[in-house]
Amino acid sequence: MMRRVLLLALGLLFLTGPAFAQPAPGFVRAEGTSFVRPDGSTYKIKGMSFGNWLLPEGYMFKFKVQRSPREIEDVIEYLAGPETAAQFWKDFRDVYVREEDFAFLQAAGFTTVRVPLHWKFFLDPKDPSKIDPNGEGWALIDRAIGWAKAHDIKLILDIHAAPGGQTGVNHDDGVGYPLTFYVPEFQRRTITLWRAIAARYKDETTVLAYDLLNEPISPYHDVDYLNPRLEPLYQKIAEAIREVDPNHPIILAAAQWSTNFGVFGPPFADNLGYTYHKFWASPERREVQDYVNFANRWGVPIFLGETGELTDEWNAKYRAMNERFNIGWSFWTYKNLDSRSTVSSITKPEGWDAIAAFGSVPRAQWDSMPKPSREAVAATLAAYIENAKFANTTVNRGYVASLGLKAP
Repeated sequence: MMRRVLLLALGLLFLTGPAFAQPAPGFVRAEGTSFVRPDGSTYKIKGMSFGNWLLPEGYMFKFKVQRSPREIEDVIEYLAGPETAAQFWKDFRDVYVREEDFAFLQAAGFTTVRVPLHWKFFLDPKDPSKIDPNGEGWALIDRAIGWAKAHDIKLILDIHAAPGGQTGVNHDDGVGYPLTFYVPEFQRRTITLWRAIAARYKDETTVLAYDLLNEPISPYHDVDYLNPRLEPLYQKIAEAIREVDPNHPIILAAAQWSTNFGVFGPPFADNLGYTYHKFWASPERREVQDYVNFANRWGVPIFLGETGELTDEWNAKYRAMNERFNIGWSFWTYKNLDSRSTVSSITKPEGWDAIAAFGSVPRAQWDSMPKPSREAVAATLAAYIENAKFANTTVNRGYVASLGLKAP
């Protein structure tokens, strides 16, 4: 009899997986098809993404060819020199997101900010298999959490550039191939990074959720081989997170620009949400029907993690259509250079076109091009930093209104 009881207990342990601590009170949770506040009310995600802050993208610098963070950094260093370039990037990360930005977002009615992260600000540059406790990213996120808390905003932390590159395009800052899924060491580093993030913020209710990988596995690669490897990696990351953090919802992005939910089986754990991304789609039900079906079938919330980059009229229609199906949203992106399809537009400084010219051709052509003086480049970069401060940007009020909110 005792042997039968023991075997039954072992069987139940196998079926239920490892035992983790129960979540603490005070956290938003994924319950049914909603994210739910501690008082049982629905938490409505009305968000913006802080794109470009910790992971620059070429189009936000008006660069047409040099588009990844490392390529953009190469342009700036080539033109400005290493010392001026290093100071520019330090200042850039310091001023691009400040408390004034959070104050505005709160006043306008936003509830959430999605924060794209790059692994290099958290892992040891000499040994990327280890966490760098003094990495620049920790202090920047700590500061953002403090400002968000002061202004009743919650943050979704999003690994936008995983070790090796999870997407295989410029915005994962890899080599143009999703090596995260091919190289076990890159997977170990990704798991190590998420475990460290979760350990640091496990008690922080201002952090809403962990968005594990941005837009994994672009359609340009061997999707038949790669897609079956996505959810198993998610399971490993989630298990590492739950070893230290039982509290925060974990958000899983679909494959192929976060549109293909066919890669998912039934939810493998509690407190999971799922995210899709879509740009330039028709504002009709058919665009979200598969995601709504998935949510209803498995009783999980769906989150629109990125959208936008079109007209105010389209924003309003697509946002409202998602809201009808209880899908929260985070538009892309909060701040951009000389743009109408953003909340906070940075005025393009004098001399910027001369810099952008180098970012818009292959590197092999640079030495044959007329080069602005380093003094001129330094002045233009300094003007960019000044213009990027919220008080000096232009708020696109029509854009904010298209999201059902009102700029103060």
